[in-house]
Amino acid sequence: MSPEGAMPLDSPFIYRPDCRYQAWRFALYSLLHVGWVHLTFNLMVQLVVGLPLEMVHGSVRIGTIYMAGVLAGSLGTSVFDSHVYLVGASGGVYALLAAHLANVLINYSNMQFGALRLLGVIVVASADVSYAIYDRYARHSSGLPVSYLAHMMGAVAGLTIGLVVLKNFSQKLHTQLCWWICLGLYAACFAFAILFNLLHPYPYNGIVQRFSF
Repeated sequence: MSPEGAMPLDSPFIYRPDCRYQAWRFALYSLLHVGWVHLTFNLMVQLVVGLPLEMVHGSVRIGTIYMAGVLAGSLGTSVFDSHVYLVGASGGVYALLAAHLANVLINYSNMQFGALRLLGVIVVASADVSYAIYDRYARHSSGLPVSYLAHMMGAVAGLTIGLVVLKNFSQKLHTQLCWWICLGLYAACFAFAILFNLLHPYPYNGIVQRFSF
């Protein structure tokens, strides 16, 4: 496997804009990666960020956040960047990063070094998204372009769903209001993206020779 490996266009797992009627692609694209650099980064973040969250909040909650990010990445890409193919687990990974942010926000008073954790998450996520934007638009690269949009949609999903499903160790009235707002926001965006894909079939002819991950 090379740092930027090739991915077969006919894989049944890749999200393809011309195969949006095959609903499983919106989730299973996360099982594929382009090269060992892509795979290693996602695995490291899942272990460093996801594992501590899972130990505190449980596998079901963290799994829900992860899948919410995966689906948000593909659905958001299908609406706002609809020309690209999509592979990789970056949507779910960024959901975990943002869930760590949500955990700090709702449990800050019960957490040691909360500000340091918050700063670490922001620095890592900002640096990676900035590089993805640079790689997509500024750098002349022969490799595959990175979908910063899938990263951002995954992060938004991780933050909103994280505020909904993570354990809150200091229940307050304003947190209940925030719970409903976040749940409603994610549900509304999710429903809009599904309706968009149902009502707007892929309008382009031929195969689009671009990837994002």
